[in-house]
Amino acid sequence: MQNEQVKPNFEFIALMASLMSIVALAIDALLPAIAEIGVSINSLDPTDNQLLIVMIFLGLGFGQLFFGPLSDSYGRKPVVYIGFALFAAASILCVLAPSLEWMVVGRILQGIGLSAPRTVSISIIRDTYTGDYMAKIMSFVTAFFILVPVVAPAFGKIILETMGWEAIFYMQLFFALVVGIWFWKRQTETLKKEYKVPFSISIFIKGTKEIFKHKETVACTMVSGFITGSFLVYLSSAQHVFEGQYDLKDSFPYIFAGLAISIGFSTFLNGTLVLRFGMRKLALYALMLFTLVASTYVVLFFGKANPSLPILLFFLASLFFCLGFVWGNMRSIAMQPIGHIAGIGAAITGFISTILSIPISLFVGSFVLDTVWPLFVGLATCGFLSTTLFLLFRSKPPQSS
Repeated sequence: MQNEQVKPNFEFIALMASLMSIVALAIDALLPAIAEIGVSINSLDPTDNQLLIVMIFLGLGFGQLFFGPLSDSYGRKPVVYIGFALFAAASILCVLAPSLEWMVVGRILQGIGLSAPRTVSISIIRDTYTGDYMAKIMSFVTAFFILVPVVAPAFGKIILETMGWEAIFYMQLFFALVVGIWFWKRQTETLKKEYKVPFSISIFIKGTKEIFKHKETVACTMVSGFITGSFLVYLSSAQHVFEGQYDLKDSFPYIFAGLAISIGFSTFLNGTLVLRFGMRKLALYALMLFTLVASTYVVLFFGKANPSLPILLFFLASLFFCLGFVWGNMRSIAMQPIGHIAGIGAAITGFISTILSIPISLFVGSFVLDTVWPLFVGLATCGFLSTTLFLLFRSKPPQSS
């Protein structure tokens, strides 16, 4: 393992971010096309079509549970190649899908395939860095990765209008191919031979037992699930809210991009502040502010119609600013005591948080029909539960953490 004070070069950060960003591209580039895809596959209910966004996360959850342990056994790089191959096959299935059911199957398989580069990138970072420095690297990687959600919806809309929704999937495939070649050429294997663990079912049991020994790891994993679940409600219903409730079809990609910039800015800011203040303190303050902002909206607009667009965007941008201080830090805190099982650790914690987030998003999302108020109820509830959990189970930071 490298000394945690060794600074990574820009290419390392960019490559790890690119591995993660294929997930964002597969989700966000499709947002402007959901209505058109629904028409093509005879699915006209906007709440049903939310499955095209939510169900890729189901694949991500289950896939990382499989690919994480495989990467501990056979190395980080071969697993990424397997994931890319599955993603390519799933993308073709989505293009050819005749119905919502087949499209959902394709999206789940896409998620399973993409879970490989997503999980392995976290394992590579954990192989290489520790503590607050790992949180710093994660923040810069995430900030770089946020550039994709900023441009993906607008890019998806351009492709939709010029070549049709099928071309969005082909664009994703091309990006995956470029990143795959870059990864193959430039990234060395970070799992040393002496740390390889033979693949068996027992490693799931041992890994889960090891994780549940660390209360803070479990708590931070659940917090990630609650916060991701509440964000998934926004992600899956954003197209319906801005195009259906606010009649802003042409502006939607730019509104989405602006809100993504809020997350990117705070994530970058977290990377510069985490060594000074520690990841636990920053995460706690962000969770408290997140809960306060969402609760304020719930109280102010109870029983009322949607507010004007600037007011809604102010509340959403404030919430997303908080997310930049939560996601990377929570993942880093959860992984800190289980670095000796980085692959299976990233897999199991990622699986738990993802599987926890899906029912939250489906349940709350089913209420976001005529107003956006139910979204904020979900955000406030998840924020309160997260803050409570973190306060109950956070550890005293070792040294500067």
